[in-house]
Amino acid sequence: MADYPRSLPGFQRRFPDDEACGEHLARTRWPEGLACPRCGGRDAWRLPSRTPLTFGCKGCGKETSVTAGTVMHRTHLPLSVWFWAAWLVATHSNGMSAKQLQSELAIASYETAWLLSMKLRAAMKLRVAMVAPERTPLSGLVEADETTIPFRTTDDPLAGGQGRSHDGKLLLIGAVEVVSGKNEKLTLGHLRLAPIADVARNSLYAVIAANTTPGSIVKTDGLAADLGPPNVTHEPHVVGTMAAHLVLPGIHRVFANLKTWALGVYHGLRHKHLKAYLDEFVFRFNRRHTRHASFASLLGIAMAIKPRPYKEIIQLCSTG
Repeated sequence: MADYPRSLPGFQRRFPDDEACGEHLARTRWPEGLACPRCGGRDAWRLPSRTPLTFGCKGCGKETSVTAGTVMHRTHLPLSVWFWAAWLVATHSNGMSAKQLQSELAIASYETAWLLSMKLRAAMKLRVAMVAPERTPLSGLVEADETTIPFRTTDDPLAGGQGRSHDGKLLLIGAVEVVSGKNEKLTLGHLRLAPIADVARNSLYAVIAANTTPGSIVKTDGLAADLGPPNVTHEPHVVGTMAAHLVLPGIHRVFANLKTWALGVYHGLRHKHLKAYLDEFVFRFNRRHTRHASFASLLGIAMAIKPRPYKEIIQLCSTG
């Protein structure tokens, strides 16, 4: 991770222009040198007039760019815009909406900025699904509860106050590690969020079973006394007249932050892409102490995943 900047000035020095971005992609993708995708040849020359950085195989003549076969495949945007977008999305404390990216990076159309942001969210989703720490189940003391988050089915701006601005509510379950804290300051570990159809035992059980390690202690509000899988200790705490955030302060802090983030950055969530928003929040939460590492993760997976058609990107960002 030492190769990646830890600050904005460091980023500007490391990636000052498209040339630097292209050279970084080439070193990262082909650390032992380019292997021609057609013939496997290692002898290639650079085509100086091509952008992004492009090489030609001396054996068969096949031309290959640093973005070929990645999420940036056939992009018309400068590589520096991609790098800046990944940096802003990954390291900004609250993330960046497509409208903010368009303004900050002087992107000509909102549609282009929106598709760029959705491609980065698709990379976040794949990162959440593929590798640690998200792939590693939660362990130790885990607080779990369900909540609802309002959504809208249109892109109309909020009107009439928050209470009247949504078309419906999404039911989701959240689970977060409680690393330390009782009466002292609460410290949280990794997070999972998942939409659920209802609060029936099977819906909750499936999420808890898939996301906790054997031996974990799962603390809930007591609504489902037989929630836990056989290898997990379930601690139900009946809320009664107490506020839920007093019984389960960790996960309810997460829920409050999620709702504030959704309203502040995106002015409310749209139903079609709710899963993408949740994946972004989890990606950001689990890297909140190492934002430069978030940039490295996001850029790395963007280079690793194959190009996807528009419809597939939308589907990926809309499903669990």
